[in-house]
Amino acid sequence: MTQRFLDQCRTLLGASFVLTDAADIAMHLMDHRQRFAGNGLAVLKPADTAEVAAIVRLCAEFRIPIVPQGGNTGLVLGSVPDQSGSAIVLSLVRLNHIRGIDVINNTMTVEAGCLLQNVQEAANQANRLFPLSLASEGSCTIGGNLSTNAGGTAVLHYGTTRALCLGLEVVTAQGDIWHGLRGLRKDNTGYDLRDLYIGSEGTLGVITAAVLTLFPKPVSQLTAFAAVASIDHALTLLTLARSASNNAELTGFELMSAFSLELVERHFPSSTMPLRHSNSASAPYFVLIEFSSQETIADSATALENWMATALEQGVIQDAVVATSIAQTQTLWHLRESISPAQAAEGKNIKHDISIPISVIGTFIAHTDHALQRHFPGCRMVTFGHVGDGNLHYNVSPPQDQPSDAFLAQQSAINRVVYDSVSQFNGSISAEHGLGALKIDEITHYKSVIELNLMRTIKTALDPLNIMNPGKVIRAS
Repeated sequence: MTQRFLDQCRTLLGASFVLTDAADIAMHLMDHRQRFAGNGLAVLKPADTAEVAAIVRLCAEFRIPIVPQGGNTGLVLGSVPDQSGSAIVLSLVRLNHIRGIDVINNTMTVEAGCLLQNVQEAANQANRLFPLSLASEGSCTIGGNLSTNAGGTAVLHYGTTRALCLGLEVVTAQGDIWHGLRGLRKDNTGYDLRDLYIGSEGTLGVITAAVLTLFPKPVSQLTAFAAVASIDHALTLLTLARSASNNAELTGFELMSAFSLELVERHFPSSTMPLRHSNSASAPYFVLIEFSSQETIADSATALENWMATALEQGVIQDAVVATSIAQTQTLWHLRESISPAQAAEGKNIKHDISIPISVIGTFIAHTDHALQRHFPGCRMVTFGHVGDGNLHYNVSPPQDQPSDAFLAQQSAINRVVYDSVSQFNGSISAEHGLGALKIDEITHYKSVIELNLMRTIKTALDPLNIMNPGKVIRAS
């Protein structure tokens, strides 16, 4: 039966787009952090939506599980198959066309396999902005961004991927095509199917194309880097930043612990640490702030400098530097974006992508840091993230002298301390990475039975054969 299925796949797609050799499919089976290798029947690479639909219908006929995959940059095992070897990986990388840009409607229609960076560049060429920005934008795809409702650094002003999408084209679990590519900002005609598929991690259907929202390009963008004495000072600075200027929008507000930047300096010696020789060099936290404006850069710079002076006078910040060139701006953002690779270079660690009500972030960090030190003495906290929207990357590294494998053996216990604290502070154990397979059991501790049953009802209704990315997000039974 398996051979007959594969033969029909080759007839549909062409033999060169049905990969079965171990060497050819290995990269599609390994997760982004290279900690888990699944097994798969084949990797299929359709060229368009019609071929996706045909493959899904064939999988439904043969009861073959489907794992949709874009750039495979996820961190929760959502885009790789399990180890049973029964599933196919449905790679969407060939669906990589930008179908059109409507500059009057401020929309762009793109296929799911388009790299995020290519979408950004296409918008820029049309003198527009697509604001979704991630460290992985050179390798992640729009389909993956939509399936996980990706966040990134600009959520504070522009919202998550869900807020940036007006319409979808989706292949259902039955192999039908839902043509929902409407560039409408108002469409009150029933259940919002678009929002249902966004964030579902391929468990309800396969997103093949989307209508994305574009924005006017800012005339100027200014970046500042400030040292703060505590999280509470950072939150006060956030409040000030929100009202810094009537003509400038706060588009980025990133928190970085001193230890996270210490790792960047250690593993990327060419990185330039601002304020290194100032009195604030020993500050426990630093904040990266970005303002976008339709004013000239000179007017914006004056407003930002006045705002920073006020923050200094009030003791909200210890010191600050304002980027005065594109190169300096890129250097500041490079520091932020280098934290994750620096932590990886330091060794294995336990990551937590969490969200907390902004007003209690400081209390949460103090409470949870203390609990972790009590149970796991010497663990090192790498705390950073999009604090402007409440999203923390709250990562735990082993003590300096402890082998990382021994520390990782305690991951379940460490997760329980962190996630129990997240729940206590009315937060979420997944802010922007999704649940995948990694958190499918964890979520049962923190969602009500009613909520889980509602999710399961939706899954069963839309995917009764349970072939769409099974074992991710919610168990079918």
